[in-house]
Amino acid sequence: MTQEQPIIETKGATINFNGLVAVDSVNFTMKEGEAIGVIGPNGAGKTTFFNLLTGLFFPTRGKIFFFGRDITAVPPHKRVMMGIVRTFQLVSVFDTLPVIDNLILSTHRISGNQESRGKFFFSDAHHHQMEARCLDALKLMGIENKADIMTAELSYGDKRKLELAVALSLNPKILLLDEPFAGLSDMEICEVSRIIAEVKKKFSFVIIEHKISHIIDLVERLCVMHEGKLIAEGPPSEVLCDPLVREVYWGKEEGLTCSV
Repeated sequence: MTQEQPIIETKGATINFNGLVAVDSVNFTMKEGEAIGVIGPNGAGKTTFFNLLTGLFFPTRGKIFFFGRDITAVPPHKRVMMGIVRTFQLVSVFDTLPVIDNLILSTHRISGNQESRGKFFFSDAHHHQMEARCLDALKLMGIENKADIMTAELSYGDKRKLELAVALSLNPKILLLDEPFAGLSDMEICEVSRIIAEVKKKFSFVIIEHKISHIIDLVERLCVMHEGKLIAEGPPSEVLCDPLVREVYWGKEEGLTCSV
């Protein structure tokens, strides 16, 4: 019986900036359909690791594989077309476009239509199938009634939902969420968490989050980064009781018992 091929894998992934090692020899493997949380203190290297997975940065050394294919030197836009999709810590949407056009612009790019840029901008990109797909993504996020307004008019919380809608409309094979609850109210966090729980079976996903309580019920495995290294990984209940993890997060606490 052959072992299941990982959807994404890093071998010795390392990147340094002017001598500062931001990600240090990380070996990471993810199975298809898995839900993983990445936690760690500020500056641990979590977002930089996402940047390596998505091609925003290329590693100084080490390799990155997607379904066994070496994608170490593949640029970001081609990784998106392969199914590696992400969101950012700071909301990244086009304020000067209507809400629906944010999705149409993104989905057209990976639709397989290889029209030139000029032909795209002078053709009817709003064809029914694509628009229906985009509206479905907005409906999933509960903002379909705002499809035609300018994105600049959205609240921060709705812009975050729009960014997630864009990511979902791209039909990801793996979705990388970088602090998707940042800037959201408690009610919005509950809404977005519920949506993620509903759709996560459709793809593999990795989520970075500082507040562990927000993701503990969403993930099957926790990975902990500290000073660029992956220091622990496993089921959340086990990882959060790891003495090294507890020291990294809460400092040395003599006699502390784990109640996770």
